[in-house]
Amino acid sequence: MLIARLIAEKASLESRLDAAIAGLEGEGMAVAQAQMLNAGRDLLQISLTDGDPQRLRAVLDAHFCPSDMLVTDHEPRVPQLFVSDMDSTMIGQECIDELADYAGLKDKIADITERAMQGELDFESALRERVGLLRGLEEGAINQCLAERIRPMEGARTLVATLRKHGCKTVLVTGGFHHFADPVAEMLGFERVVGNRLEVADGMLTGGLVGAITDSSVKQKVLEEEAALLGEGIASLATGDGANDIPMLQVATYGIAYRAKPKARSAANGSVDLGDLTSVLQLLGIAQSEWVAG
Repeated sequence: MLIARLIAEKASLESRLDAAIAGLEGEGMAVAQAQMLNAGRDLLQISLTDGDPQRLRAVLDAHFCPSDMLVTDHEPRVPQLFVSDMDSTMIGQECIDELADYAGLKDKIADITERAMQGELDFESALRERVGLLRGLEEGAINQCLAERIRPMEGARTLVATLRKHGCKTVLVTGGFHHFADPVAEMLGFERVVGNRLEVADGMLTGGLVGAITDSSVKQKVLEEEAALLGEGIASLATGDGANDIPMLQVATYGIAYRAKPKARSAANGSVDLGDLTSVLQLLGIAQSEWVAG
């Protein structure tokens, strides 16, 4: 069984659905049922007896773009574990890029960040290069950056609060820094934070890092370890946007790429390209009447 849930623009939805069904049949995938699941008539579920998930997503992408989508082999359910990236996922910014602006280096550092997120650069090398460029910046610039620049992604508070209401463990895991992630986690309601630590001496950034690096393998390990603690057969949710999130997205029951880079999007079994983070709740089947406003 394959189930695809998607949220798309309502205009011409019916005609696009007919074309998508024809496209799936042309790929040898017969649609068993297609139905709207909510009163707003914008959450569509397509059920197939069998088929290839990647081909299913490719056909739906061709007919419903942009859209928010989740493809699974079962009826989606509320997860017991939520692990999320921070930058450009739970918040609308890349913290290191914004911090670099206080050193007059935003364009240079943002270019490295973009290439790393696209998967063009080794993550650790790119991280150490960018941090090294910040040597001599006053630590106080971090608090200034937090106050002036860092804002939650639309729907982030509602997503976290609603999942926690339903008994879900929430973890923020970032290739960024605890200086930012700890206050962001408190603001959004995450229960645990995993990230990198900037080295500070005499009130200045040294250009170095303290401790082990949180990279893609650590993100995956955190998800797997938290899932094991919760018990066999639990459902997990991961959200992220860049190459560093791919392993985590792939091992999660529901790996949802949020406004993601192409490599991350293709690796996940879900994506949000149209709505905000509350689309994740809709795709999981959590009725809006059960949401907790953030």
